[in-house]
Amino acid sequence: MTTRGPSARARYMLGMVVDATGSGMYLPLSLLYFHHVTGLPLTQVGTLMTAAAMIGLISNPAAGVLIDRFGARAVVTGGYLLRAAGFCTYPLVDNGVSMFAVLLLVALGDMSYPPAIQSFIAEFVQGADRDKLLAVQRSLRNAGLGVGGLLAGAVLALGSNALYHVIVFGAAAGYVAAAACIGSIPVRKAASAGPRVSRKGGYRLVARNRPFLALTLLNVPTAFGYTVLSVGIPAYVTQDLGASHSLVGVLYAVNTVGIALLQIPVTRSLVAFRRSRAVALGAAVFAASFVVFAVLASVGDKTVVLVGVFAATLLFTAGELMHGATASALCAQAAPEETRGRHLAVYQLSWAVPMALAPAVLTALLTLSPTAMWLVLAAGATVSSLGVLRLERRLPEEAVYPRPRVAETEPEDGSAERARA
Repeated sequence: MTTRGPSARARYMLGMVVDATGSGMYLPLSLLYFHHVTGLPLTQVGTLMTAAAMIGLISNPAAGVLIDRFGARAVVTGGYLLRAAGFCTYPLVDNGVSMFAVLLLVALGDMSYPPAIQSFIAEFVQGADRDKLLAVQRSLRNAGLGVGGLLAGAVLALGSNALYHVIVFGAAAGYVAAAACIGSIPVRKAASAGPRVSRKGGYRLVARNRPFLALTLLNVPTAFGYTVLSVGIPAYVTQDLGASHSLVGVLYAVNTVGIALLQIPVTRSLVAFRRSRAVALGAAVFAASFVVFAVLASVGDKTVVLVGVFAATLLFTAGELMHGATASALCAQAAPEETRGRHLAVYQLSWAVPMALAPAVLTALLTLSPTAMWLVLAAGATVSSLGVLRLERRLPEEAVYPRPRVAETEPEDGSAERARA
């Protein structure tokens, strides 16, 4: 099964770019926006944002049920429109209570998005096409986030308070446009023919799928590793290695530009191999980058430290290139179609929970010992890598192999001849 056609792929990618550009305009300014319009201290604003995000996690399992019932496309577009509605009410916020209310509305849409978009991709494309589509998506989203950030910076440089609202409405318009793009894409009839009746058992079926649960748990330490770019590296590089704050922005650019430029060719090369091997290798490269970061704390030469920081960041980026899109394709294919929404909702918790806990956990480890933080992360990524390799035989064959493991040809005598793809 391949994609539904060039026009459908183009609409999907357009939706991703519009979504990412709108998000890129707002995300860097979210804390400052509410501080500006409410006058609340930044610490209180941050606390309210975190509380809303944690409560918003309830939409993750709810989204799984809705996906299996009504299809992923409906949940994706509904989540976009929910977030757009929330953003349109932002200008009405003038105190902590109203701020929390609109943040929670947006958080419910945010948390429903990962399982919904993964399920939609699984309905939209199959096999190696899924890996390639995810690679293009990651590249375009990184580019869109960067463009959105630049637009926001340019708008705010004009110095008008009203432009905060321009940015918010721009993000809302982006979500509406993305909903229109995704909503116009046709999917397989089995996935879109009205309300669907899924197998009885709900999340009990997920709980009994031990290989999938193991894959989910093994993703947790790797997901913690992803957070170092925004949490661990900035504090470590500036406070423990004594580098300038400007270096943090450069390292972030190295990662995002690298993903935008290299994700597509790297993923295209990986579809010739087992997805589980690529995911395991990506986690192992993560571990290697964390070890390099750990060693730098004991290096006195500033030049060596600078070179080491860039080398470790490049290793981290390489690990993300191998792991990111491939891991998404592996889990989507490993989830049974009739309960894919519930399965992917559970899997996405392995990302959401580490992302929510990372600021507290990583800063606590940094306070205890910077070297310990990196070695704990390296150990976790290593366990994840080895665990995925051991789990490989228990996962569905179609999930492990991006391309069919065997191909059938019909010789002239009519007998089937099987050969490895």
